[in-house]
Amino acid sequence: MVKQMPGNRVVLISLLQLRKSTLYPGPDSFPEYTGYGGCMEEPKLIKVVGAAIIKDGKVLCAQRGAGKSLAGYWEFPGGKIEAGETPQQALQREIEEELLCEIDIDKKVCTSDYLYDFGNVQLTTFLCHLIEGMPRLTEHECIEWVEPSQMPRLRWAPVDHDAVTRISGMAF
Repeated sequence: MVKQMPGNRVVLISLLQLRKSTLYPGPDSFPEYTGYGGCMEEPKLIKVVGAAIIKDGKVLCAQRGAGKSLAGYWEFPGGKIEAGETPQQALQREIEEELLCEIDIDKKVCTSDYLYDFGNVQLTTFLCHLIEGMPRLTEHECIEWVEPSQMPRLRWAPVDHDAVTRISGMAF
């Protein structure tokens, strides 16, 4: 640390000296952290679902389109859970809207959280299987069928990392 002295002399102070000085009163002098409060607001919780759609041993991966938050990042298709919906109902609706196809929802892979600057996203990812139609682009930049072991090579949205790690080790 640099300290300005009388006569405009500059003196370097080591961290040890700083800790012993009155400039740094020590960790016991600060109030205990109790979470969000005061002038900080608790981040908005955004509950979303994602479908890891399996076909011929590959997983459908979708790249977010330009103009959206996290544009260019990869994700599992899906979206927000609306009031009154179960995660499975939301996933069925989102896949019908986004990809114009129908899926059978199999088992839950995981639920993960990530704190973005716009809120805390809580993603629940499910393994799914196509039952009718072929996925078509409506909202994403592109979609690709990817071997599970190759999924980590894509640039995934941070909240998807846990599911990608788990699914990339699976065989279908």
